[in-house]
Amino acid sequence: MTKGTPSFGKRAGKTVHIRCRRCGRRSYHVRKKRCAACGYP
Repeated sequence: MTKGTPSFGKRAGKTVHIRCRRCGRRSYHVRKKRCAACGYP
């Protein structure tokens, strides 16, 4: 038996969220180009 989802390990190396320019939180999605916290486009 394995712990975690099978596709979870693929996410390990990629940086999904970076620091947002508007709210300063680490919630800016790189691919979607949108902040998850404040909605900055």
